[in-house]
Amino acid sequence: MKKNLTQLAVWLKISDQEYGDTVVTGISIDTRTIQPGDLFVPFRGEEVNGHKFVDQAFEKGAAASLWLTDEPNPPENRPLIFVDDAEQALQQMAIAYRSEHKATFIGITGSNGKTSSKDILAGALSPFFKVQKTIGNFNNQLGLPITILQLDEDTEISVLEMGMSGFGEIELLTRIARPHLAVITNIGEAHMQDLGSREGIAQAKFEITKGLLEEGVLFYDGDEPLLRNLVAEDPYTETMSFGFNEDNTLIAYDIETTETGSRFSVKGLIEGEFFISVHGKHQVKNTLNAMLICKALGLSDDQIRSALQGVALTDMRMQLVPMSNGALFINDAYNAAPTSMRAAIQFVSSTNIRSDKWLVLGDMLELGDNEQAFHEEIASEIDTSQITRVCLYGPRMKWLYQKLQEKFDEGRLVYSEKDYEPIIGEILQHATEKTIILLKGSRGMKLENILKGVLLA
Repeated sequence: MKKNLTQLAVWLKISDQEYGDTVVTGISIDTRTIQPGDLFVPFRGEEVNGHKFVDQAFEKGAAASLWLTDEPNPPENRPLIFVDDAEQALQQMAIAYRSEHKATFIGITGSNGKTSSKDILAGALSPFFKVQKTIGNFNNQLGLPITILQLDEDTEISVLEMGMSGFGEIELLTRIARPHLAVITNIGEAHMQDLGSREGIAQAKFEITKGLLEEGVLFYDGDEPLLRNLVAEDPYTETMSFGFNEDNTLIAYDIETTETGSRFSVKGLIEGEFFISVHGKHQVKNTLNAMLICKALGLSDDQIRSALQGVALTDMRMQLVPMSNGALFINDAYNAAPTSMRAAIQFVSSTNIRSDKWLVLGDMLELGDNEQAFHEEIASEIDTSQITRVCLYGPRMKWLYQKLQEKFDEGRLVYSEKDYEPIIGEILQHATEKTIILLKGSRGMKLENILKGVLLA
């Protein structure tokens, strides 16, 4: 983005301020990561007032800054744009830049698999297009506008992750992004406490269609009845489905786990055998939506097959990390909900990468009134004939621990409410070159500390 302040003022519908020829080339809300040429956007919160950092932003190379009209003592002789609401101004600028940009915009939402789908899709398209994607968790009402405003002017594909915790949030994001193509990866149980039911979650995710361009296409998990029902009620949106059931547009079957990834076959709109360097049946499903989008953008089956072989996921998503003694971690500790927890456990149970299979599981958060039942139900997914040891961490995992006491003897079951050390000690004492260890829990549980503790021991 290269815009002078006068152009930004037009975007913001400001006509009573005068500006020089100062040019901004990016956007930032954090002086710790600000880049020369950025427009700094200060936010005023209950504990921190971003206006206190405006001078620091300029010292680090900011070209200009917004300033709230009711904030006293604006710095003199600095290029400032005065606005009434910083968040609204950020979104307004993103909408304006989006309307000028020639890229194909792709929006991705879902209970699980958003980031993996984003990474797989961006990786598959990158050999053929200039692609920019959401970085980190910049997927909310601030992060998505920043991502759009950071797009290079010659970017050809913008892959935007859209997160939410309540109704109306995806609608806001999709109306800012106005995607040409949209994806709903699945419907799980995350944010149940805010949305009340899986039906509510499905409705909130389906809001992505409200900003979808008229000629746009929705790609959705066709194995999910809740999404099929919503699609049936919306005859105006063109759709394509992906999954394992026979009535999808693209179907995956014969999924085989190897030491380096997953080999699988597909039929439907695309035919043949494919490979990704990612583990898990659920990650194969995330790959299907990427394959359909690649096809829609004109790539051949052979081009898709070749590009998928080089795809890599963001850290802590089914990430393989070896120990010095040959044991292998699957670090999937970025987040967890019942759907993704079950999928990861099923992968470990079925894999032949290692014979000594461990689960290290942390609390699943934001599940609402039924959180005890959701934790207890995980017990039915754990097969004692396949899983050697289970280590549980967090106060909510006590519910699962009590259930598993009926299935495992004490030598195969460890529980710790607040301390990582008992689990670290168990791994250091008993894990061997035959061991594979799944780390899976909600972000707030920080299970990567267990991995760090083991590797640094």
